[in-house]
Amino acid sequence: MKLNLKKKNQIISAAIGSMLLIGANTSMVHANTSTNPLSFLDNYGIKFGGWVHGGATFNPYITDGFNGPVTFADQANRVQLNQFNLFLERAVVTEGKKWDVGFRADFMFGTDAIFTQAYGNPAFDVNNGRALDDRGNWDLDICCKSLRTYGIAIPQTYAEIYAPFGNGLNVKVGHFYTPIGYESVPAPNNFFYTHAYTMQYGEPFTHTGVLGNYHINKNFTAMAGAIGGSGTGGWDGNFDRQMGNWGGIGGITWASDDKKTSLNISGTGSSTSTRNSSFWGMFSIVFKHMITDKTHFILQHDHGFADNVLLNNLHFANVNKNAEWYGINMHMYYDISRELSIGVRGEWFRDRDGFRVFSPGRVGAATNHLGNSYALGGATQLASSTPSDYYAVTLGLNWKPARMMNLADTRLKGLNIRPNFRYDVADGLHGSYRPFGGNNDQVVMSLDAILPF
Repeated sequence: MKLNLKKKNQIISAAIGSMLLIGANTSMVHANTSTNPLSFLDNYGIKFGGWVHGGATFNPYITDGFNGPVTFADQANRVQLNQFNLFLERAVVTEGKKWDVGFRADFMFGTDAIFTQAYGNPAFDVNNGRALDDRGNWDLDICCKSLRTYGIAIPQTYAEIYAPFGNGLNVKVGHFYTPIGYESVPAPNNFFYTHAYTMQYGEPFTHTGVLGNYHINKNFTAMAGAIGGSGTGGWDGNFDRQMGNWGGIGGITWASDDKKTSLNISGTGSSTSTRNSSFWGMFSIVFKHMITDKTHFILQHDHGFADNVLLNNLHFANVNKNAEWYGINMHMYYDISRELSIGVRGEWFRDRDGFRVFSPGRVGAATNHLGNSYALGGATQLASSTPSDYYAVTLGLNWKPARMMNLADTRLKGLNIRPNFRYDVADGLHGSYRPFGGNNDQVVMSLDAILPF
């Protein structure tokens, strides 16, 4: 018997509410094992945890509710629950003479879910524009189309093995976050609320496949693996689509003896899909250096390619050509104290062919094969794009008030409050482009908080 829409939404809301309550109650459990219902997991080296992350953004330039192509913190002049993330994991060792087996599984509810889901197939074939209704059933339709901005993602589910071969080999099998680049999806791993264009549009978020890491010596670590499950060159694939389309992922990291300086080069390469053998790939170079014990410097360059893709934007109309995108971003952080850090990020990103960056970003991500965007309540309105340069400067603070304010509650120990100020400019390569609510630039002021548990 088919449930009516109202009843279905009530059930979904009740389920989500229950999960939020479980997470909240779990986060309030103290170390006392007699009061922790999950304490038995400690005996097996299994950890249950997560975080709650939300914020608000003020944008005086915007009237349509979106911060243009800026994503994650993409909701203008409103509060959003970005990530309610739960995880269960048994971490494996990375050295030693004994075998070890572990796993990790993540569940995410919030406004960031739409950017984190494993698409498998895109809504439209990137090579010929054909509508694709077989996108995969991993986490696209768990919930919550009726909520427009909120959803569920399963960004990681993998097993991991440590094999004591040579200096030690770690192998993941399943669905996992990409090791490529600097910024990542989990909010606690990033300094800023908003993300760089390089991370949002220039790199994959997740992969499905096999990934190995090997410590060559104390200075060098190599990674290599095979990825599939995607109609976009192995990016963000799942377990039930495009499994015949396998590609490679690899990289190498050098670290100085004192671990204050490192250089990572990594990338992916694959045929676009099982339907098209055209090349799709990218590489990322990340340089990190601790100038002083309190001053951190990061420099990143990404470069991506997608051959023989169909372009339909404000400049190209139904044109097949090789697309390219690349950019540079710089991060500088200074630890004023253990509780307070200040940071700046500057970025230039070129979407040479108008293939990667869309405005509003959420409208593009939430568009199905019929051209309807759930972010607009099912309205048929595609996000705009055109060949452009994008420039952005972000200033921000990380404040962890627990120690400074002498808060006795250990539940607040990891609380991180992040005020941000960001300025964006778009410069169309073939004419004026105004992706920020009818403007070519915008100012975004935001405040968010992360509470791990």
